[in-house]
Amino acid sequence: MPRDFDSLVIVYNPNSTGDAQQRAEELRNGVAELAPDLEVRMRPTEYAGHAREIARDEASSGAPLLVSVSGDGGYNEVVDGVMQAGDTKAAAAVLAAGNANDHRRVTAERPLVEAIAAGTTQKLDLLRLTVGDGSADGAAQVRYAHSYIGLGITPVVAVELERRGKGSFREIVTTVRAFSRFRPFAVRLENGERQEFDSLVFANIAEMAKYATLSEGEPDDGRFEVVMLPHKSKWRVLATAVRAAVSGLGDQPSVREYTFSTIDPMPLQVDGELVELGPDVPVRVDIAPGALITVR
Repeated sequence: MPRDFDSLVIVYNPNSTGDAQQRAEELRNGVAELAPDLEVRMRPTEYAGHAREIARDEASSGAPLLVSVSGDGGYNEVVDGVMQAGDTKAAAAVLAAGNANDHRRVTAERPLVEAIAAGTTQKLDLLRLTVGDGSADGAAQVRYAHSYIGLGITPVVAVELERRGKGSFREIVTTVRAFSRFRPFAVRLENGERQEFDSLVFANIAEMAKYATLSEGEPDDGRFEVVMLPHKSKWRVLATAVRAAVSGLGDQPSVREYTFSTIDPMPLQVDGELVELGPDVPVRVDIAPGALITVR
């Protein structure tokens, strides 16, 4: 049976603090055993953002399957690079080698090497983030996300982790410190109303940050969930976080598009990657149905 892709490109950071290179080599060896006729190319990254460039270049011809050996942030670069290539037959998948790995954990149906050997692909939705409207500082900026886009406490914690580093005990201390210092943020909704939030998350998958169950949505239903936490006392925010980890938040509003404008500068998180938003910037999140070709 012919495969839905004609080659495998393994993208990994050889200098990562985890085991990305070892896992990339194990994947190559496993594919060689189960699918010896499949061409495999190893593409180590050399600098920040290189994975996006590799993916864009590889996706511009043929029908490769690009596997990011990384966490969700590294996978975001590969997915975004594939989408930047435009009209492409390229597929993308992730082999978990990072901190959270929400996307692979939620969507996997079998070990990745077996999915590659099977050779069949499926389509999942992507979140599309558009920052700006092209009326002020040039063209609007477009980014894609495979799992979630978040504002509020999530990116604030991420900023602190970038500054202070990761590691289980250090992560706990950093999270507690960021939570204690966190202040709510305000945005202007499409109807002109100003609203304060502690957290605002647009989710294409049901789980986030290894433990939290945000919704009951699916990554291929043509919609995304909006998880809104309007500003309230910190103990109530903490109680919501505990509920998400223990029993889940249950059904959340499901939409195809959500728009707002920033009021003050703020960080935003795209699959774990930080984006800084300026003041008075229009922001649009919508769904790109079936935009991601992948193996599960």
